[in-house]
Amino acid sequence: MKEIVLDTETTGISVKDGHRIVEIGCIELENLIPTTNFFHCYLNPERKVSEKAFEIHGYSDSFLSNQKKFNQIADQFLNFIKGKRIIIHNAEFDLAHLNNELSLLGNENLKNEIVDTLVLARDKFPGAQVSLDALCKRFRIDNTKRVKHTALIDCDLLAKVYINLIDQKEPTLNFESEHINKSDLKPSKISYFKKIISPSGDDLEKHKKYLKENLKKNFF
Repeated sequence: MKEIVLDTETTGISVKDGHRIVEIGCIELENLIPTTNFFHCYLNPERKVSEKAFEIHGYSDSFLSNQKKFNQIADQFLNFIKGKRIIIHNAEFDLAHLNNELSLLGNENLKNEIVDTLVLARDKFPGAQVSLDALCKRFRIDNTKRVKHTALIDCDLLAKVYINLIDQKEPTLNFESEHINKSDLKPSKISYFKKIISPSGDDLEKHKKYLKENLKKNFF
């Protein structure tokens, strides 16, 4: 099965405030292994980047003004993800922006099957931090290249997190920073067992005799 790990960067949080996409990154997986196929583009959002968004991704208005507009890459993007399951961390955010861009062109919303790794992480680790950085820390995934939020780097990290979340790779527990929950341990992952042996009647009699003799020696 082919899947697409997807991430976007935007001018701000809400599409209701007119914010737009400034970067799209996609990495293709086939049977959970990255292929050589990927999609990446910077976009001219035709508006200014908010200060908060600039702090997150670092894409300036001058840089983005020289990039293609969404309508120029829409067909290529849609062809790349066509018929494939999409893996997103916090899918509600990215889908809202992607569907907004599509609606501005008169297109329908995305119909792809979506897997939200944020939901998977919350189900698997209730009460724990489930940001991408927190999950990288939990699974011992090197995220030192993530100085800024950039779509392709985040896709690469998310692909590794996704594989761990669906138990295709056993995570390494960080004993210094994580608590081990019983719910995290699954029988299929335990490589040992304890066999319970019930004593025979003869064994019980011998045990009683041993206790009786030793109690006499110790107390009388």
